Amino acid sequence: MESTTPFEPSKIVRPDPLLLKYYVFASLLSGPLSPIVLIPLWFRYTTLRYKFDDDGVSMSWGIFFRKEVYLTYRRLQDIHVNRNLLQRWMGLAKISLQTASGSSQAEMVIEGVREPEQLRDYLYSQMRGAKNDPASVRSGATTSLASNTEALLDEMSKLGAVAKTTASVPHDERVLRALCDIKETLHKLVAQKTLGQNADNSPTVGLAITDNSNVVTSRSKGEVT
Repeated sequence: MESTTPFEPSKIVRPDPLLLKYYVFASLLSGPLSPIVLIPLWFRYTTLRYKFDDDGVSMSWGIFFRKEVYLTYRRLQDIHVNRNLLQRWMGLAKISLQTASGSSQAEMVIEGVREPEQLRDYLYSQMRGAKNDPASVRSGATTSLASNTEALLDEMSKLGAVAKTTASVPHDERVLRALCDIKETLHKLVAQKTLGQNADNSPTVGLAITDNSNVVTSRSKGEVT
């Protein structure tokens, strides 16, 4: 019974040596200019590095001007596996990673991998898992709500400062009082949101809040009766 080795993308650090042979064959197709074409391809092969972690994939290359591209799995939109005749004959492929940046070109092209289909399936699974993670979606929504609320409070403070400079008119005093009331209400909403998040993260705190609410309710009933 044959044992199959599980696919581990974390072990992919450098491209396969077949990629250098592919570069040599591809440069020979240019005829007399093959040495000029091969030199940058050789530098690219010797400096090309990959890294796959739990959050995304990074790719770096270059000697004098080193370039590094890092894409998180959440940003990925589409993954393509492309082969020409020479790559198909040698068992190689190019894996193109595209994001929602609006560019028609791929943000990253992975070369020199002997298992392109398995790597594509792995990237697809990581992409779906990152987008369907409830914790990350909830944290992103909470961050957006907090940032929007803080921006709104900042704008309200600016409006309050403007109203104070013209508070000599009775109408401006009413506007100032209205702005202060709105600002106080927003602060209460932020406090309630923070309290709700703490209650979700700590069951003990949620129980204490429930018990206090029951005590207040019983007291209210006693006063009514």
